[in-house]
Amino acid sequence: MLTNTCKTAIKAVIYLAARFETGEKSGIREIAEHIDASEHTVGKMLQTLVRQGVINSVKGPTGGFFISKQQRNQPIINIVEAIDGRQIFTGCGLGLTKCSAAHPCPIHDEYKAARDLYEKIFRSNRIADLCDPVTNGLAYLTG
Repeated sequence: MLTNTCKTAIKAVIYLAARFETGEKSGIREIAEHIDASEHTVGKMLQTLVRQGVINSVKGPTGGFFISKQQRNQPIINIVEAIDGRQIFTGCGLGLTKCSAAHPCPIHDEYKAARDLYEKIFRSNRIADLCDPVTNGLAYLTG
């Protein structure tokens, strides 16, 4: 359901959140290397996340991207909505424009249940919730 760009964005934000304690800022190249992604893709989506207030950036020789304590506590859905938009939680599984409970596609009910669960996962998990297992070596961002 998520685009590859959105998956990359989530990994990049988790990486920044893992660096929160040290207060260090990270550059595009560093982030791209650590999450095994294209610098071009990482650069574009980081700027989108900055514009949406999900993360911060500072220009200059000591600049880079970083996340605040408040931003670290925001739900993952903020990243998803900034990159992929809200429609991934409302759209039809077959891409029909007029799919609804009154006019369902063949997979409407099952897809809606899965879509609702997906949204619940992203609303209930905070960036910090996904960061801590990575920081503790229990989960990974590449592989």
